Amino acid sequence: METIMVLEDDIELNDGISYALQREGYTVASARSVGEAKRVMERTAADLAVLDVNLPDGDGFFFCRWINEHQKIPVLFLSARDLEEDMLKGYELGAQDYVTKPFSMKILLKKIEVILSRKEGREHKIFDDGFLRIDFASGAVSAAGKECSVTPTEFRLLKIFAGHQGQLLTYAVLLDRLWDEGAQFSDKHALAVNVNRLRRKIEDADHSYITNIYGMGYLWKS
Repeated sequence: METIMVLEDDIELNDGISYALQREGYTVASARSVGEAKRVMERTAADLAVLDVNLPDGDGFFFCRWINEHQKIPVLFLSARDLEEDMLKGYELGAQDYVTKPFSMKILLKKIEVILSRKEGREHKIFDDGFLRIDFASGAVSAAGKECSVTPTEFRLLKIFAGHQGQLLTYAVLLDRLWDEGAQFSDKHALAVNVNRLRRKIEDADHSYITNIYGMGYLWKS
């Protein structure tokens, strides 16, 4: 289940977008200002951000730059301004799409679906850095050329970590994601046991991937 960040200062529109996304099965993290959005993103592993351009304490372009510095996720802009310069600016910042208001909710949902399908295909096929190789389609994992026998839960962890490289994943976020994918545990101790077991299988003295940020969560080094 993907998580979508919605930054929109219009309360009615924010609620409408959030409700429509939740009906489609997405998890939604919403905010109505740049400051609130930063706080939300610091504790949320989002898969996509829907950003309004005009906000009470800044603009969506500024927040997009902030996202680019902290997380590697696609962005879709919303704006009441149908200006070519704004669209070009959004695309130059790496936005996947730009939607002008008023818009059809069905069209917005379809655009989000398409963006996420691109992200899934791009990021989750194969991870290979010369030492560790993960084939997400077949489930094969190898380290230093030797096959690693990972459990279903360990493989779920690999998918989550590799999809959020360089991003702190809190204990709560990881447990929620694992629960959504069918893992049958819900406490930090069980999570730590599985992470440590996975690290012993894929890491050695010269190759470290998962870092424990004490009291907060885990980070897959990018």
